[in-house]
Order: sequence, then structure tokens, then C-alpha cells
Amino acid sequence: MDDETSRRRVPTIDQVAALAGVSRATVSRAFTRPEMLSEATVQRVKAIARDVGYVPNQVARALSTGRHGNLALIVPDVANPFFPPLIRGAQLRADEAGFCVFLGNSDEQAGREDMLVGRFTSQVEGMILVSSRLDEERIRLYAERRPIVLVNRDVAGIPRVLIDSATGIIAALAHLIDHGHRRIVYVSGPSASWSNQQRRLALRREAAKRGVEIVAVPARPPTYEAGYAATAQILASKATAALAFDDLVAQGLLAGLAERGIDVPGRFSVVGCDDVLGTTTYPPLTTVSARCKEAGQVAADLLMDLLKVKAMRDVRYVLESHLVVRGTTGPVAPPDRP
Repeated sequence: MDDETSRRRVPTIDQVAALAGVSRATVSRAFTRPEMLSEATVQRVKAIARDVGYVPNQVARALSTGRHGNLALIVPDVANPFFPPLIRGAQLRADEAGFCVFLGNSDEQAGREDMLVGRFTSQVEGMILVSSRLDEERIRLYAERRPIVLVNRDVAGIPRVLIDSATGIIAALAHLIDHGHRRIVYVSGPSASWSNQQRRLALRREAAKRGVEIVAVPARPPTYEAGYAATAQILASKATAALAFDDLVAQGLLAGLAERGIDVPGRFSVVGCDDVLGTTTYPPLTTVSARCKEAGQVAADLLMDLLKVKAMRDVRYVLESHLVVRGTTGPVAPPDRP
């Protein structure tokens, strides 16, 4: 056999075992049941596997161990800029643990999410459902079949990671009030969204305390186009500022205002949420910062823990948010200003 042929040979588990000075079973366990080995052994086996280019056979692994080495991550709108940082965060943690991630996009539809979860159940070891649109009964049913971690959905008894945007929303409202705004629009997101419900509730409570009026205008689904289309209704409300469900909706609103020649923030103030587009809009968007990437990392870590202990834990991990002031908010314009 010539050198070229030798170089093209696929590395085997026997090669890794021989180089590491361990058995085939130990190499297999390093990838499938690392908790059974010492950390030093796992690291040595995986380092040698990387050096020779050995990749475990996932099909054989699933047949012999019942473990697929796959996780599912389902989001409501993969095109929304809130989700890519979260996806990357989860992917990073999964890669470090030797898992592949199957990504599903539900298009904000509970029926499609239900279909995706059903399909993934037989192919993955666990799932992360982000801003799930499924009803609670359905989520609990699936959690009995596979370990599930929720992001921005609060279901008691199921591990969840919650971005507490209410703290940032309250700070945004206080910021607008300090600038003299007394009639403010909330451009709301999907009615089934846990985040939307939390933001609306926080706004209503704080507005009642502060003696200001909140007007709700829907933007469903939460897209640039929906924000743009809502501009006329927002202006008709006679409000002087708007707080949007997310940055994408806020960006659409900024475009609608610019088209009508309305100066931001001179004549109208806009606040977004999530801080994924804040530095790219014109003017730069004042927004509530959400720790998207960190949410994905924490969710993946929780799922790995579930897979190790093989028991459901009632974990409720909360990430705080804060207001980032940029160029789209300012004082209320005087009534006689041209």
C-alpha cells in the first residue's frame, strides 16, 4: 500500500485505542459516557482522536448505546436577529460536549413547532425550545419523552432560562417619562409570547404608578414590515414615543417615520428591545439589552446536566436586562415647534 493510499485511510477506533494505550471500550466511553472515566483519560483520548482525524460513527453509536449525539434547538423565527446569537451560544456549548445541533424554525406557528418536536424526538437526546408557542400541556407531554429546556417560557417543573426584560422595560419607560413623554405606544409582539406578556404587564403596572398612558398597537408577527405598517396607527394615537417589542419592529417603525419626514428623536422617540440592531440603525437605537448568547449557553448547559443525571429538575435561571441609551430618544418637542 503506497503512502497516498495510507493517508486516505479512515482512522479507526482501534488506532485511537492503540495510540492512547487504552481499550476500544474506553475510547467509546470517552465519547458516549465520559462520566465513567477520569477527566485526564477523556481529554487524552479526544486529543488523539482529533490528531488522527477520528470521528465516532453516530449511527453505530445510537444503535449500541441508544444515544444519538444530537440535540434539537427550535426557534420561532430564525430570521429575527434576536435568535442567531442565542443559537451560536447553544452551538458552542454543544460542540464542546461533542453534540450536533439540529435547528428547527417554527415560523411563529404552534402547529409547525409541534410537528418539528415530534420529528426530532426520535433523533435527538434532548431539546431546547426557545419562546415556545406550544401550550403548556403539550410541552409537558414532550418533556416526558425527552429532556427539554425552555428559553423565555415559564413552565413550572421544567428547566427554563428567562430573560427578564421587565427590568429593562421599566427603565426604558422611566427614561421616556424623564424626557416629558406622557402618552406612549407599546408596539406589541405575538400574543402567545411569554416575553410579550411580561413586557406588557410590566409597562401597565409601571405606567399606572407613574400616571402616564400606554397605548397598545400590534405588530404581528414581529417583523420589520409589521413595524413599518404600524407607523400610521402609532402616529394616529397622538403618542410622542413608542416602545417596540423588539429591535426589528423598531427598525421598521424608524423607516416608516423617516418616510413621513418625522424627525427622530426631535419629533418622536423610539425604544427597541433585545439590542441586536441598536448600533446599525439611523439614528442608533435606544434599546433594552437582552443577553441572547448567554441564554443559549445556559440553556445548553442545563440540557447537558439533564442528560447526565437523567432526571427532571425544576431550575428557573433568570438573566437581568438593562437599558442602553443611544440616539432615538429625546425630550418631547414643544407644541409650537415647526
